[in-house]
Order: sequence, then structure tokens, then C-alpha cells
Amino acid sequence: MSDTPLAPPLPLSAPAPLPARRQPLMRELLDLLASMRFAVSLLTVICIASVIGTVVKQREPLNNYVNQFGPFWSEVFGKLDLYTVYGAWWFLLILGFLVTSTSLCILRNTPKIIQDLRNYKEHVREQSLQSFHHKALGHMAGGTEAALAQVSSLLSGAGWKAKIQVRDRGVMVAARKGAANKVGYLAAHSAIVLVCLGGLLDGDLLLRGLMWAQNKSVYEGGGLISEVTADHRLPPGNPSFRGNLMVPEGGRAATAILSMPTGVVLQDLPFDVELKKFIVEYYDTGMPKLFASDVIIRDHDTGKLTEAKIKVNEPLIHQGVALYQSSFDDGGSELKLLAYPLQGGGKPVALQGRVGNTVTLKTGPNDKDALTLELGSLRVINVENMSSNSGADTSTDVRRVDLVDTLGKHLGSGARNPNDKALHNIGPSFSYKLIDAAGQRREFNNYMSPVTLEGQSVFLVGVRENLNDGFRYLRIPADDRASMQSWLNLRAALLDTPRRERAARRYAEMATPADKPQMLPQLQATAARALGLFAGVEKTKPKVGSAGAADVAASGSSAASAGAGASTATATAELQGGLPALSNFIETEVPAAEQQRVSEVLLRILNGSLFELYKISREQAGQTPPATDAQTQTFMTQSVLALSDSMFYPSPVLVQLDEFKQVQASVFQVTRAPGQKLVYLGAILLIIGVLAMLYIKERRLWVWLESAPGQIDTTRVRMALSCTRESPDVATEFEQLKAALLKEESV
Repeated sequence: MSDTPLAPPLPLSAPAPLPARRQPLMRELLDLLASMRFAVSLLTVICIASVIGTVVKQREPLNNYVNQFGPFWSEVFGKLDLYTVYGAWWFLLILGFLVTSTSLCILRNTPKIIQDLRNYKEHVREQSLQSFHHKALGHMAGGTEAALAQVSSLLSGAGWKAKIQVRDRGVMVAARKGAANKVGYLAAHSAIVLVCLGGLLDGDLLLRGLMWAQNKSVYEGGGLISEVTADHRLPPGNPSFRGNLMVPEGGRAATAILSMPTGVVLQDLPFDVELKKFIVEYYDTGMPKLFASDVIIRDHDTGKLTEAKIKVNEPLIHQGVALYQSSFDDGGSELKLLAYPLQGGGKPVALQGRVGNTVTLKTGPNDKDALTLELGSLRVINVENMSSNSGADTSTDVRRVDLVDTLGKHLGSGARNPNDKALHNIGPSFSYKLIDAAGQRREFNNYMSPVTLEGQSVFLVGVRENLNDGFRYLRIPADDRASMQSWLNLRAALLDTPRRERAARRYAEMATPADKPQMLPQLQATAARALGLFAGVEKTKPKVGSAGAADVAASGSSAASAGAGASTATATAELQGGLPALSNFIETEVPAAEQQRVSEVLLRILNGSLFELYKISREQAGQTPPATDAQTQTFMTQSVLALSDSMFYPSPVLVQLDEFKQVQASVFQVTRAPGQKLVYLGAILLIIGVLAMLYIKERRLWVWLESAPGQIDTTRVRMALSCTRESPDVATEFEQLKAALLKEESV
């Protein structure tokens, strides 16, 4: 037998322990949904989603996201609806859960709060008052009734609400102050519900439901608004929408455009908006300081006309629809253009068109050589930062070429420099797109007037391949007549073989020493070769170390680092001319030990030959010979650089703005927001609730009055005070009450 003692038997009266009963699953889910932790978690997710919606531009064309994030991540972000965060199903679902959770919180706690507001807790025992932090014991002169009257008068004057309970041994006075603290809890939680409901009403949820109910679809095509069918139009009675309305001066419109991820939906308005005049005022620097629109509203039902002025932050509200001054655009300005051919020269072609239209531009005898010119926009005011900062590289070139230790940086743009700002209006500019027969398009942006940069007057001719990229500007020097014609004549002469040969002969005759006439043929051949390489018509094969090539290259330019992705190791035959072609020629044809000397000599020959070519172009244009002064030298330096970069200009023509007649258009944001009032009410309740919870403290006071034992006409008083949040002013308030009520005190 085992020696282990047996456990004593359970008494017969002791019941067997029962396993703990779990609450039903539905009850647990309901408790979780109504808990504060769940609501705070939802708020955190909504805040993160709002940050994403702020950082990632919403409702942009899908191509913009592909260019910004790449094909893979753009598709992933699209699947997550990050391009339409505030209308995404998961965002609306979270908002719905937040509304439900907060509403359950309010429903569960409101009865308790109301009951607590009605309860003064006058049933507290007098002995328990000794356990409070703030307590006092003393006496008051007079009987219990007199003391009660004095206490009631004092509390009423101090803003306390009290309830009296008469007991056998005395009287209990229960008072409270700051009950609005709990009302603040209800107000803050109700505000969250109202704001979320307002957001749901003004979001895409109601719009999508209406489109589904009326069998409307998103329009993914292009063309005129009047050509869009009724399948893509919403009726004027749509209760919630937010879109844009563009109205040109002298015109009117009644259809707003609602942007969707895959297209647009048109919203018909119950009235027409006619723009009488668009008003824009500028500061001295050219920065705008006022946008305003004088409009006439014409109701469709009554035909009533209403004149109004819409300003920024001063919207017009008509029939429940708010019109905000959002921005302004071109309303179809008339443009007169000159298209200068860059291949072989020739007279410019005059073109006319309106902003937003297309023009066909022929660049050759065949139709396949025709280009489609899309007139983009006209900007009459261009405010740019014209300060110079040699320490910052702000150039945005078509083709950046830096001559080593010789010329330095030479191309650039009117882009803003964040370090040193000097804002000036540099005049009108216009943008356009050129589309070739293969459908390839590039965007251009050219300034009408010359701009002074680094002391040189130049025309800025910009181009970009991608809409997300910045424009790269070619600087074309302006001549003494503020025109680019002299440079264009020089470029045409550079591409003409007889004039190149004539310029090379002139330079050789001028540069050949009188005592060495035998050098003239070699010097002429070298000058002709340099001009041919620079013009892109001379092609060489890479023959490193060739003696013959080294002799010809003995007058070459300094090694030039080809910008914009061109490599100095690329064969000249793959280049289009300019300084990179000379640079490649030096590196492939001249021994390394001789490259520096040869490049300096060849650069001098090139500059001298180009100057002779410039004089020939002026002679043929009927102009006087150029003066040999600093101004001409500056012009020639910039001309050489512009000629080099123009070899890589991705267009056979240069389109310049000649004249224009501006027609402005005003862009309005048109909204009907039924949830706006709910959001405003929620904002007010939120402010009230937060202020009530932060700055109002609930205090409860108990005063026990009883006859003092062994003393006639004396009442013994016991006091206690409690507060939801302790602070020094609570103790001060209690001390003031003690001093006002108690004659002598002992604790």
C-alpha cells in the first residue's frame, strides 16, 4: 500500500466547480465593434490612407502613374485603388465600420451618462466621507436648519447644483458641478459619426449608386462635350457631385466634367454659366494677386438671369450648387506662327490656328513628311527666377556639351533657383506638340521674346519627351534687332556646302602666315573638315593612332563630353554633328598625348571659320559686316553652342510665336454637397466636445450636517470633494469652501 495520504473528501454540501461560461460569439463581436480600441484602430487606418491620398495625386491619367512608379508598381497601386483612395471600396468600408463602431459606443454609453447626470449620489454614507482625498470636519453656528440654509445659499451662488436628503441623524447635501464634461464625450463621438456620414454622402458612394441605378457608364473617349451621348450624362437632379466647368470669355456652358479613374462622366447643370469677363491682376513682379470672373447665370426652368462675380474663396451658391473660382485657362486664343525649317534653310512658313486645334505642317514633298501640330496653350505672363547662382547647376539643356577647361557651361533654362530668387516677367510663351507620321509626339515650349541670361539676350526654345519631365531649353542668341534671324542664317550657311568651302578658304587665306604660303591648302582642308564635322556632314571611322588623321586633327577642338546620354566612345558616324562630333574625332583619331594641344588648335580654327561663315551669311542677307567687338564675340560664342545643340533638336522645324489674340477662360469647381452641413455640424460638435472634455472638470461635493453632541445651537459639518482630474485649482476651490462654511476645523 502507498503511504501517500489521501485527499480529504469534499463535503457533501459543496457543489462541484463549473467551467467558466463563454459569452456567445455574436456578443463578443458586438463588444469588439463597440470598443474604443477598435474605433481608434480604424481611425489610425483612415489617417494612413489620408496621407497616401495626399502624397499620391488622385484621379490622374493612368499614363502619369506608369511614368512615375513604373509598370509593375503602378499596376499594384492601381489594384489597391491608391489613385482613388477616398472612393475606394476598402476606404468606404472602413468609414462604414467607424460609423457603426462609434454609433454603438454612443448607444451603449448614453443611458449610463444620462443616468449619471441625474444621480447626485446623495445616498453616500457619512462615514465614507472620511476616505476622500479632499475632506474636512468642523462646526457652524446655529441649528441644522440654519446651517442648511447657509450651505444651500453658498453653493447656489457658486454655481453648484445640489440635492438634499434628510435622514434620522442629520441632513446630507449632495452637489455637483461641471456636468458638461460628460456631455463633451457625447458631442465628440457624435461629431465623428456626422463627419464620416458627410464624407460618405459627398464621396463617390452616392454617385456610383446613382450611376448604377440609372445605368450610366464612364466615357473613355475624346471629342466635344456636345457629342457625348446620354449614357454618360447625369441628370441635373443628381444630389451629390464635384466636377470642373470651363467657360471661355463670351461663351457659356452648362455641363461639368467629373473625373473618374478610367475616364469622365458629364454632369448636366440646371443653369447656364456665361463668362462676361475674366479678371486677373498681377503684382509688379508678374505674380498674380487676384482671380475673378464676372458671370451671368441663366436658369433653364425660369429663364431668370442673375449677374454675379466669383472670386477665389468667395463662391457663388445657386440652386444648391456652389461655384468656386478654381483656376483659369486658355479659351481658344488666336495664334499666328512662323515655322522656320532647320534642314537646309529656306523661308519660314506662316501658320494660323487656335489654341486647342491642330494644324498640318508639311516638311517635304511627300505626305509622309507632314507633321501634325497640336497647339497646346498660350501663357502671356511668365514669371521666372532670373537670379544667377554660379554654385548651382540649374541648366536644362537640349544637349549639354562642356568644353574641357575652355567654355564651361553654356546652355540653360529660365528655371527657378530656390537658393536666390529674382522674379521677373519674361513675356509670352506657347506650347505645342509635334506628331510625326509614326505617331511619335514631343512637346515644345517656346518663348516669344528674348530673355537676358548671364548678360546675353537669348531665345528659349524648350522640348521634352515625357509630360512628367521638365523642359530642356536651347538658347538661341538674339541679334542686334532682337531677332533670331541672324542665327538662323548662320545655321543655314553651315548646312550649305559651297558656303562652308568659301568660309574655309577665307579663313585659310587670313590665317596663313605670309612667309609660309605652302600651309594654305592644308589649313583650308582642316577648316573645311572641322566645319563638315561640326555640321554633321563629315563622317569618319575610328582609326586610333592614324598618322594622316593626326595631321588633319592637328587643328581639332578640345575633347567634349557629350551630354544627354551621348558617350565619347561612340563613333562619329553615329553622331549628328556639333561639338560631340569633334570631341569623338579627337579621341578616336589623335593620340592621347597630343589631344589637348590638337583640341585647342582645332577649336580656334572652328571658331575662326564660323566667324567667316557668319560674315558670308550677313553679306547674302544684305547686312553690314559684323564689328569685331565684345558684343560680337559674345554673340558668336553663344551661336557656336546653340549650333552644336541644335544638331540634336528633335524637330526639322522651329515654330515661333509671331502674333496672338488672347481669349481667356475661367475654370470653376462645381459642387453639390449634401453632406457639407453634416460635416460643419460635426466640426462644431467636435470643438465643443474636445473643449468640454479638456477644460471642464466634473466635481462632486458632499456636506453632512448634524447637531453637535453636547453643544446647543451648533451644527457639526463633515465635507468631502471628488474630481475626475486632480489639479491645484481643485484643492484651492475646496479650501475656499472650507473657509466660507466652517468656523473651526479639525480633521
